[in-house]
Amino acid sequence: MWESESECGAGGRDYATGALAPAKHGLNTDGFEQRGQSWYVTTDIPSDFLVQIGDFSFHLHKYPLISRSGRLNRIMYEANDLENKIVLNDLPGGAEAFELAAKFCYGIAVDLTAANISGLRCAAEFLEMTEDLEEGNLIFKTEAFLSYVVLSSWRDSIIVLKSCENLSPWAENLQIVRRCGESIAWKACANPKGIRWAYTGKPPRPSSPKWNEMKESSPSRTPVPPDWWFEDVSILRIDHFVRVITAIKVKGMRYELIGASIMHYAAKWLPGLTKDGAGTPLMDEMGGIRENINGGGGIGNCSSWKGGLHMIVASGKDDMIQAVQSKDQRMIIESLISTIPPQKDSVSCSFLLRLLRMANMLKVAPALVTELEKRVGMQFEQATLSDLLIPSFNKSETTYDVDLVQRLLEHFLVQEQTECTSPSSQHFADKHEGNQQRGGTNAKMRVARLVDSYLTEVARDRNLTLTKFQVLAEALPESARTCDDGLYRAIDSYLKAHPSLSEHERKRLCRVMDCQKLSIDACLHAAQNERLPLRVVVQVLFSEQVKISNAIANSALKEATAGESQYQPMVSNRKTLLEGTPQSFQEGWAAAKKDINTLKFELESVKAKYLELQNDMETLQRQFDKLTKQKHGSAWSSGWKKLSKLTKMTGVDSQDNLGSQLPADPVKKPRRWRNSIS
Repeated sequence: MWESESECGAGGRDYATGALAPAKHGLNTDGFEQRGQSWYVTTDIPSDFLVQIGDFSFHLHKYPLISRSGRLNRIMYEANDLENKIVLNDLPGGAEAFELAAKFCYGIAVDLTAANISGLRCAAEFLEMTEDLEEGNLIFKTEAFLSYVVLSSWRDSIIVLKSCENLSPWAENLQIVRRCGESIAWKACANPKGIRWAYTGKPPRPSSPKWNEMKESSPSRTPVPPDWWFEDVSILRIDHFVRVITAIKVKGMRYELIGASIMHYAAKWLPGLTKDGAGTPLMDEMGGIRENINGGGGIGNCSSWKGGLHMIVASGKDDMIQAVQSKDQRMIIESLISTIPPQKDSVSCSFLLRLLRMANMLKVAPALVTELEKRVGMQFEQATLSDLLIPSFNKSETTYDVDLVQRLLEHFLVQEQTECTSPSSQHFADKHEGNQQRGGTNAKMRVARLVDSYLTEVARDRNLTLTKFQVLAEALPESARTCDDGLYRAIDSYLKAHPSLSEHERKRLCRVMDCQKLSIDACLHAAQNERLPLRVVVQVLFSEQVKISNAIANSALKEATAGESQYQPMVSNRKTLLEGTPQSFQEGWAAAKKDINTLKFELESVKAKYLELQNDMETLQRQFDKLTKQKHGSAWSSGWKKLSKLTKMTGVDSQDNLGSQLPADPVKKPRRWRNSIS
């Protein structure tokens, strides 16, 4: 055990030595003697009082105890001195703390250390050993040791805080946890150049130091790294670790260091987060962070703590232990998610994805999982394919959690849009418009390459539906991909794993790809790919021909501007272009050219047939129009004739009918014209 340190000048006080020697009470004793699980006072006076704590029993005397303990005094008074046995199973600190308190009551010197001070302080509070009974009682002595010795020492503060794990809620109510956390936070935020105290991982001083190293004022030649406090703090239980980190945040420490300390803690307590799954820390992902997880030194005599809660592996008879470990790991993950600083890049994206993997496996609270997914989306461009291949822990049929990656991509796009539309980013964009646009474009391009690689990997899963593949491939804008070779590889992998796709489904799948963004190698492969629809192959060949023609034309134009002829440079440049292409393109050029010529011939035939059919259709249309016009004209004239005849007939009939109904008029004689004789 470390000796109690007094780095802030506590060495001049009487209690800095850690020994308590209270006044004697007329009972001569040589100390305590243990016999099995029983303690006896070595004195000639027989014991008249028995204290039972768990499996341990203490054979003591009433007077020394009731003179110092208000609780025992009250118990004796209520029992009218008839009670000779008392059970104190709820005493904080247990039998060890009561042994020290009993020795103090008998006037035996007690050595106070960082390992026993917290339990003794809580036991003194439980036994009510206050100043009202006697001046300089145990509460006063232990409180003074805590305030002036422990809190001034880095190591003692760590040890006391570690020992408070089994003293809840007494340690919390007595403010021991809070005071130790504040002390640790202040020292962790100190300038590393001014650190003089020892910490885990600090190189030992040489056995024969030089004369200038003997001076207390001379600084150490070995610089203190900024992460010197990581290893010591990482031994704390998760709730106490969170208290310390919260206090450190309030003090204003850089968020990069806080994030690195959280990663260090997770690597120790959650071995499933490490790259190898056992032992390799995550510290190598943060530049300048030392790998000191397994460093020697330890914290005092707390070596009984082994450190680390391991991944759960199902076995028959250890289900209860595994359930407890799973619950502890879930609590650690939930606490770490809530403790991570909100700033971007405070922790690596790889760490966040591994934490997300364990959170899904251990069924962490959905709200915290969503918060963690948003954090991943903030720096999604830093992710790697290996970290993104998260198994599906729910009842999904797919091997990997494709829906999770879809949500991460959506969070990334929302974050990018938010950064572009926020007022602060608008003000920044006015000054650095070009840099901001390039940064956002580069991030989207990196994410596009990552998504294409992910699609290529998950496309081999026969249970992956076409809709999920298409939605994930089309989630990014078209500007994010300058080349669709990765997307073509993913489509080809999906077609290999799903040979039963219909022609319509294959066309639908290939719509997510732009043939004009394929490289020459990809075009050559696609031209010979029997799994692609014929229409896509034609588009690829046409795109390839256009690219080659444009390249040759551009080369010829450059040569023409230099004053040379146009035809000869085109031939030489075409030869140079073919020689500069990859070997695979040169080897397959003959077959590709043959295919191109065959398709050209077929296209010309189709065009000729189409023109012939179009001419025939126009001829038939003219004949049909002529026949229609003639037919309409004869019908019109015959209609008018019928109408006129019908009108005449109806007129005669009406007159006959009218004449038969009216009375007969007298018959007028025709007028005779007079003939003139002249």
